[in-house]
Amino acid sequence: MSGLRVLVGCKRVIDYAVKIRVKPDKSGVVTEGVKHSMNPFDEIAIEEAIKMKENKLASEVIAVSCGPAQCQETLRTAMAMGADKSIHVEVDAKTYESMQPIHVSKIIAKIAQETKADLILLGKQAIDDDCNQTGQMTASLLDWPQANYASKISKTDGELKVVKEVDGGLETITVKLPAVVTADLRLNEPRYATLPNIMKAKKKPMEKKKPSDYGVEIVSTQKIISVEDPPVRQAGQKLENVEQLVSKLRDDGLLPS
Repeated sequence: MSGLRVLVGCKRVIDYAVKIRVKPDKSGVVTEGVKHSMNPFDEIAIEEAIKMKENKLASEVIAVSCGPAQCQETLRTAMAMGADKSIHVEVDAKTYESMQPIHVSKIIAKIAQETKADLILLGKQAIDDDCNQTGQMTASLLDWPQANYASKISKTDGELKVVKEVDGGLETITVKLPAVVTADLRLNEPRYATLPNIMKAKKKPMEKKKPSDYGVEIVSTQKIISVEDPPVRQAGQKLENVEQLVSKLRDDGLLPS
């Protein structure tokens, strides 16, 4: 199999460099007036798909994003990096608050079937919710093989060889195509979109869809009770010697007297 059609998920998240602030009513985090960007792991997935096309392993790269109108900026970034076209599944801001990985997985699975994708590349997780679920559920819905946390991807005849980091070192697996692969941090270093490519991206096609076009109804099965800042870390205490340390531990009841 040659000339793979690669579908890549691109989520719009609060930029990793932004300090997160919790809303006064503790219903979520402040997103208004806050810088957003593409999820870093999805950016790595896009880069890998583009590299596959540059190496003649892929024939087409399609970026997809689910969310409000601002997600179009994320898709333009993906196309400026090198994606050929994109699909924006528009979800209004209020409904988007109840959108969960299972909804995204159902949409991506339907898009993969419609576009006849050979490979789905996703970031291993999003840095806003840290769910790490979309890739696995998408593979399950499609009944495709999956390879998660990829740190290296290579292609053989009709198969992908994927290296992933595990506690004991590196694990190498092979999956038959079509397949779902999720990208880990060390897979590559994403390129910067140049100004000429940013201008070219404005002319690349972006298809606009709705979840209902794929038969997906966004109904939340979860309810956020409260979002709170982590507790403030208490200041440490510097001790001069071991005797003071032992005495302090005994005073605090952490050592027997």
